[in-house]
Amino acid sequence: MNKTKEIWIASFALFSLFFGAGNLILPPTLGFKAGSDWLLVTLGFVITAIAIPILAIFAHAKLQGTLYDFGKKVSPIFSTIFCFLIYGIAVAIPAPRTAAVTHEMAVAPFFNTSPLLTSILYFSLVFLFAVNRSKIISLIGQFLTPIIVIILLIIIGISFLNSADGFSTSNFTNPFTDSILEGYQTFDAIAGVVVGAVIIISLNYSSHTTFIEKRKLIRKAGFIAGFGLLLIYGGLILAGALHAKSFSTEASRTEILASLSTLTLGNLGNTFLSILVALACFTTAVGIVTGTSDYIKGICNNSKKAYIITAIIASCIGIVVGSYQVDFIITIAVPALLFLYPITIVLILLNVLPEKYTSNLVFKTVVFVTFVFSIPDFVGVVFSNIEITTLKNLIPLANANLGWVIPAFLAFVVCNLAKKTTHLPV
Repeated sequence: MNKTKEIWIASFALFSLFFGAGNLILPPTLGFKAGSDWLLVTLGFVITAIAIPILAIFAHAKLQGTLYDFGKKVSPIFSTIFCFLIYGIAVAIPAPRTAAVTHEMAVAPFFNTSPLLTSILYFSLVFLFAVNRSKIISLIGQFLTPIIVIILLIIIGISFLNSADGFSTSNFTNPFTDSILEGYQTFDAIAGVVVGAVIIISLNYSSHTTFIEKRKLIRKAGFIAGFGLLLIYGGLILAGALHAKSFSTEASRTEILASLSTLTLGNLGNTFLSILVALACFTTAVGIVTGTSDYIKGICNNSKKAYIITAIIASCIGIVVGSYQVDFIITIAVPALLFLYPITIVLILLNVLPEKYTSNLVFKTVVFVTFVFSIPDFVGVVFSNIEITTLKNLIPLANANLGWVIPAFLAFVVCNLAKKTTHLPV
């Protein structure tokens, strides 16, 4: 296999990893709210929905390990807790969200049934596929992704040609920072650290490919996959902005995507897209449940019983959470994301940087500072009755729920300056 073909195969694998059908409901809504600020919103969304996840893949290419390796420089205990939190969040939010998206886009428009019934049937099938590890899921995924991409490109193209409404006024107070936080909802940084190792190991490299050549291949594939995501996400944001006046101000995220597809493809096209999105959501849910069960199985001496029990628990959580509306699930995800996402981002960035700048002390200090300065964001959302405005006013970017950014950067710089000036192995 020539190197060009290898690069494109790797690019498609990475694109498929991050191209979650549930994520497609976010960009059109961002455009709808952004209006004339759509470009600024796109730039913010790109940081957390594309750039950070791709850097997670670069970090995996450097580590050649597992999720545990991302935090081992902090401490083994920290890394173990981090792994449990990551998998717990994946099972509790993005997996159930796929069931909710499926109900709102592919079931509710045609059948007057309860979302709980959809969730029960959905996760019963997820459990069966996870336990039987059917290859049908991977085959469906391989064919679904290119079909959905083609349909979305058609929607984007037609929406550009039929955009007579013009831009509306932005509903965002801080378009750039608000879109950065919306990028958290893709969960792609978490997807990058969880599934990235599997993707890299699974890539069919030539036997003569060296470690350096592999890293170059992954880097090129990452840029191509990132460009593909930018094309889709950016196009959907702009399409949402161009047709903002066509949507109800009370429309949910799924309704906006459905309305956009109806405007461009008609009812039949929207029906077809809804079914494909539902199937793609299903493959994502099976992947999350299977990956989490594999992790618990691995720390339980490869116990098949542990695998099945974990799959049952994950499916039960999915049934309960997945019976709620998509917008509600996105809302309840905010506290967990404000707490866990900053630490995940920091670990990704530190693992990408050269070793000489990322000693154990740097890892410990930066992660600790990130954790401390994320607390006000978490408290402000969970305990809204507690007044912390004065505290947040003292921390740069804290009012945008990004108060950890500058302190973490300063901690990184100070630690490295201390090492340079004292010549100590800090």
